Amino acid sequence: MTPHDRSEPAELNPPRLAAILYGPGDDADALLDEFVQGLLQRGVRVGGIVQRNTRDEIGRKSGMDVIDLTNGDTISICQDLGSGSTACKLDAAGLAEAGMAVHRAIAAHAELIVINKFSKQEALGSGLRGELADAITSGIPVLTAVPQKCIADWRTFTGDLGTLLPPSQPAMTAWWLGLQSRPLPVG
Repeated sequence: MTPHDRSEPAELNPPRLAAILYGPGDDADALLDEFVQGLLQRGVRVGGIVQRNTRDEIGRKSGMDVIDLTNGDTISICQDLGSGSTACKLDAAGLAEAGMAVHRAIAAHAELIVINKFSKQEALGSGLRGELADAITSGIPVLTAVPQKCIADWRTFTGDLGTLLPPSQPAMTAWWLGLQSRPLPVG
């Protein structure tokens, strides 16, 4: 039986899906990265991706990379639009490579899958939306981040399942530890 053959999402009861709900002043990327690094140091098999933004010499965001948590590879997901540009265009090839990192984590039966965020692209049906759905239906716990402006789209996407977390290390830790004290779903 494949994860897609299940008739109901038993893996979400108890909620094995969590999203950090963050606002404009929160650095969800750094928060997720710090949490993941702590888990990796404790020997937890974490897969998926975290985002690290690059900055120019005056501190402006100049690019976006994701880190494949399985092997540490850096994947650029932003096209360089030239020296005068302050915009960033997502790179389709980089997103495809990031998606493969998520699928490798699912295939390797990681203990936790992290996908850097559900944002505008995923709300519109693209980005890493398909990979996020595959991760959720795999039965492996999934952690992501959702900007407040996308919460309605997130709730539609998930059917309002899962746990919303405030942007804090203690909240993520409590969610993770709560999962460890529950038996795994059968099926």
